[in-house]
Amino acid sequence: MVLMGLAAAQPAAAQQEGWHYSPLPGEGDRAALGCALESDTSSYACVAVRCENDFSVGLYVHTSLGPADLGDWRITVDKEERGFIGEATAAGYGARLTGDTEWLLDGLKQGAAAFLDAGERASLPKNFIPLDGSLYTINRALAYCAPRTPAS
Repeated sequence: MVLMGLAAAQPAAAQQEGWHYSPLPGEGDRAALGCALESDTSSYACVAVRCENDFSVGLYVHTSLGPADLGDWRITVDKEERGFIGEATAAGYGARLTGDTEWLLDGLKQGAAAFLDAGERASLPKNFIPLDGSLYTINRALAYCAPRTPAS
């Protein structure tokens, strides 16, 4: 009974701060999820790097903002900022990012910190995502995007 109470007090895995495989249904280890410091079930900001069904790489925002995930985003990685558009997706995350995703992927893998800004449409108080461990986690998830060769 005490263990159940402790488990309920912990944030859900999908909103856990730091870098880990995405625990969202059906994702397994095909996606890396990095969440902001102090994220919990009521307030969280995460970025997902996912191996898509066609073996391309998709980048997503997944926040507690709900529908406000759609629209303009400003993402800063190590003091360099770029704009992105969050578009509707069926992948289970808030929005798929379009824009300079190569820059973002490289920054998430090689940088020290990322900040998410939803602009004037929503307040995102927990938006600092440390990038410690991101390279390892992202590379492990994207290993599933490697070209497949038929068995001989």
